[in-house]
Amino acid sequence: MLFEQGELRKLLKEKNITDQEGLNALLRSLTKEVIEALYEGELTAHLGYDKHDAAGRNGGNSRNGKRGKTVITDNAGPVQIEVPRDRNGSFEPQLVKKRQRRLGDLDGRVLSLYAKGLTTGEISAHLGEVYGASVSKDTVSRITDRVIEEMTTWWARPLESVYAAVFIDAVMVKVRDGQVRNKPIYAAIGVDLAGHKDILGMWAGDGDGESAKFWYAVLTDLKTRGVKDVFFVVCDGLKGLPDSVNAVFPQAIVQTCVIHLIRGTIRYASRKYWDELVRDLKPIYQASNEAAAAAALDALEDKWGTRYPAMIRLWRNAWAEFIPFLDYGVEIRKLICSTNAIGSLTPYTCERWRARGHFPTTLKCLCLIIDGRRASWQLNSVSAHGVTDWPRVWARR
Repeated sequence: MLFEQGELRKLLKEKNITDQEGLNALLRSLTKEVIEALYEGELTAHLGYDKHDAAGRNGGNSRNGKRGKTVITDNAGPVQIEVPRDRNGSFEPQLVKKRQRRLGDLDGRVLSLYAKGLTTGEISAHLGEVYGASVSKDTVSRITDRVIEEMTTWWARPLESVYAAVFIDAVMVKVRDGQVRNKPIYAAIGVDLAGHKDILGMWAGDGDGESAKFWYAVLTDLKTRGVKDVFFVVCDGLKGLPDSVNAVFPQAIVQTCVIHLIRGTIRYASRKYWDELVRDLKPIYQASNEAAAAAALDALEDKWGTRYPAMIRLWRNAWAEFIPFLDYGVEIRKLICSTNAIGSLTPYTCERWRARGHFPTTLKCLCLIIDGRRASWQLNSVSAHGVTDWPRVWARR
C-alpha cells in the first residue's frame, strides 16, 4: 500500500484538508508523485541501470532530462507531470503512453455519453462540471472517431454460412446532410441454427424512403460475407422486396410481418372500428392452417369488404408472403410472424436520434449505437422463447 491508514490521516491533518478543493489538490499531488515514480521505474528497466549509477551509463543510452505534460484523470482532474526522456528516444512509457492525455476510463465515458445522444459540446461541459476535466469538443470528436475503424472492421466480419432466420427492417432518422432530412437506416438481425441472434449490420441508405433495390444491395453484402442460405427472411410488406430476397437467396422463404399487416389494415378504417377490426383479424393469423386462414379472410371480406375494399386487397396481395408461418408450431410462429426481433434494435436507435433531433455523421452514430447494443445481446438467444430445435426445422425444407 502507498499509505497505511494512520499515515494517511496524519497527512490529511498536516495539510489541513477540510474541504473538497483541498482534497482535490492533495489527490493531484499524490497522482503526480505516483505517476512520476512509476515513470522512473519504467525508464530504469528500459536503460538497465538505476539513476545516478555512473557505471551503467557506459551502455550507450542514458537519461536526457524531462518534459512537461498534462494528463486528465477521472478523480483529480488535470495533473501536471514530468515525463523522463532517454537520449536515444527509444523509451516508450506504458502507464501514460506517448500522445495519451487521459488517465482512466475517460474515453469510455465519452463514447457512452455520445452514444446516448449528447452532443460534443454537451459532453465537454459535462466532463468539466462533474470531473473538472477540460476536454474540448474537438477532443471529444477525435475520441468518438476511433470507434468507426473498429466497427467498420466488425461490419465486414465473416458471417455464418446458414441462418435459420434473418429479420430486416428500416427506420427513418434525421441526418444533417447539407440540410436536415429524413434518411433510411437498414438493419438486419440473424438467428443461427443454435438459436443465437446477432446484428448482421446496419446500413445508411440513399434517398428519402425505404427501397427494395437498396435491400438487394444489403442482402448481396450479406452473401459476400459468407451467408450461403437462409431459411426465413422476415420483412415488412415493401413492394418488390420479395423479389430482391429471392434474387439473392432463391430458396429463402419470405415471411411478411403480421404486425405490419395489422397496422396497415386499421389505417384504412375509422378509429372507432379499430378494436372490432383487431378482433376480426385474429382468426386469420391464428388459424391452424392456410385453408382456415382463407376462410377467415373471406369472412372479413363479407363484413368489411364493401366499406373498406382496399383493406381486403392489402391481405390478398400479401397472401403468398403471409401464409408460410402457418405451417409451423406455436414457438416457430411467435418468432417468424413479425420483425419483433429487430424491433428491440430500432426503438433503441430512434431513442438516441430523438435525444439529438438529428445527427451530423450517420456512420459514427450507427457505430456507437451498435457497439452499445451488441454488448447487451452477447448472452441473449432466441432459444429463450422455446425455439431450440432449428436443425429439425431446417430438415423440413
